This record gives sequence, structure tokens and C-alpha cells, in this order.
Amino acid sequence: MKQVKEKSVAHHKRVVTLKAVGELVGVTASTVSAVLNNSSAARSVPERTKKRILEAARALDYRPNFFARSLRTTRTYMVGVILQEIGDAYGSVVVSGIERYLREKNVFFLTVAHRHDKKLLESYSRVLRERGAEGFIMVDTVLTEHPRLPTVAVAGHQKITGVTNVVLNHHHAATLALTHLAELGHTEIAFMKGSPLSADSHDRWIAICEVAAKLGIRMRPELVIELQGDDPTPSLGYPFAKQLLQRKHAFTALFAYNDISAIGSICAFQEAGLRVPEDVSVIGFDDIQTAAYMVPPLTTIRQPLLQMGQTAARTVLEEIEGHIKYVPEIVIKPELVVRKSTARLPSSQNG
Repeated sequence: MKQVKEKSVAHHKRVVTLKAVGELVGVTASTVSAVLNNSSAARSVPERTKKRILEAARALDYRPNFFARSLRTTRTYMVGVILQEIGDAYGSVVVSGIERYLREKNVFFLTVAHRHDKKLLESYSRVLRERGAEGFIMVDTVLTEHPRLPTVAVAGHQKITGVTNVVLNHHHAATLALTHLAELGHTEIAFMKGSPLSADSHDRWIAICEVAAKLGIRMRPELVIELQGDDPTPSLGYPFAKQLLQRKHAFTALFAYNDISAIGSICAFQEAGLRVPEDVSVIGFDDIQTAAYMVPPLTTIRQPLLQMGQTAARTVLEEIEGHIKYVPEIVIKPELVVRKSTARLPSSQNG
């Protein structure tokens, strides 16, 4: 019995309060709270004092009591993150950006994957609301209605009142990619259209068609192929690249829907005895982490995925806390990254 009591006392001794941190520094508990939560009240606290408070909190191993915090503020400080696949090359980087921002703000998040199952998506949305989620961040998820909480969609293009879409400027992205290929002398270009399951597919394709027409690039139906399914590996593009080759219509470049399909396509081309970029130039989209380390390194349109995740997290928190009004759309600028999978068309193949 004595041993149990001693353990209980030891446990209580480990609980460090805001007041304890404040007493060590010589400030009030409210000042400590403002600094540790990086609230607006912390702006009036001198930098030297902030530093001493943070050092004291670390020294005492202070840990915020989120349950007590929720009771005081009637908030849960939790956000639901819903994406199509956990661990895929696109979504994982976006979630990393979300995590970085929310961690700085002492906000917890729960992540679930719906795998394009509409019933699962509805179920997860409901369960997360019941568990106290204050808002949602949707990643590469096609929404048809507002989830009834502050919501930000990354790669969302459905215009739903109350949902903020963080989107890439696809028209600018298509201009960068097609201008690059045109300047290299390519006119016979094959196109991989995104799967209907991808939130970006429709808007990206419309942008590509508009830019191709503006640049005078002919889009031959026999050189256009639509991806199917939601495979997060290079297998997404591999069989469709083989289908393009089987059509026996010559092309000198491929504009793939994303990096994963571009990588799969390169494998298919190399198996068929074609060299990249000597025989076929390939350009991808996203600039996933492995793109620079492929053989050859992949030319691509970079989406700042980490930034997009951080932007989504900041926006949903500001909407939850009432700091900003609802914004329908936040547009992100893409960038062309030229590597070794694209090259100038030899004069012998031109014309």
C-alpha cells in the first residue's frame, strides 16, 4: 500500500503547471500561457522574457493539458485530415506541411483515408465531427457538399460554398510544360489525361487543351490516353504507356498527368527499346521526392506541396478562430523544373 502511495505522489510531482513555470521565471501564469500558445497577447512580452519562459518550460518538462484547455475554451484543438491514400507520394508531402504548421500551433489532427469510397468518406466525416474535429482539410478528395465545418480542400476544384480550395494555377502549369516541349522542337506530343478519381484531373486537362490550342500544338486523339484507377505507384502509368505504343502512332514527347505515371511510362518505353530522352522526351507533374533521382532524372512541373499543406492548415485554423472570413480559392503558382528526361528534338526527326 505504501509503495502505491509513493508512486501516486511521484506522479503528481511530475505534473507541471503554468503557475509553476511562471514562478520560476517571475511572471504570471497567463503570461506563460500567452507565450507557449503564441497568442496575440504574447506580442507585448519582451523577447528575453519569452526565451526565459521557453527555457523554463523545457527544464520543468511542462506539458500542456489539452483536456483542461478544451474545458476552459469549449474547443478541442483538433482538425480532421481526410485524403484518398495514406503514404502516397503526393498526399504524404501535403500532410507533412499540415503537420508542421499544426504542431507549431499545438493543434492535434487525425488522418483517415477514404480510397474513393463515397460511403467511407461520409462515415469518416461524421465520425470526426463526433470526435470533436473543429474543421477539415481534404487532400485530393472530390467533394459534392459542405461537410458542415470550416473546410479547406487541397487540389479541390468543386466550387462548394463554404469550402476553401487551395489550387494550383493549372493554366500557367500547362503553359510552362508545353512551351518547354515546343521550344525543344516537339510537335508530335502524347498526353496522359488524369483518372476521373483525381480531384485535379478535369481542370488540368481543360487547361492543357486551352494552352495547346493557343500555342498551335495539335492534340491528336490517337495520342491521348486517359488513366484509370487510383494506383499510387508507377503501375498507374505503365500499362497506358504500353497502350500508346501499341497504337503505332509516332510521338517524340509525352506530357504525363503526374510524376508517378511519368515514371511508369519511362519504364514501358525503355522496355520497348526506346531511349529517354533521345527517342522520347517525358515531362511529369508534381515534383515528388523521388523525381530527381530517377534514371533519367525527371523534368516536371513542381507543385509546392509542403507549402500547400501549410497554407491549408493555416487557413482552416484562421477560419475556426474567426480571424479571417471565408475565402473561396487560394491559387498557388507552379514552377518548371528541367532535368534530363527532356531534350531537343534531333533535326533528323523534325518535320
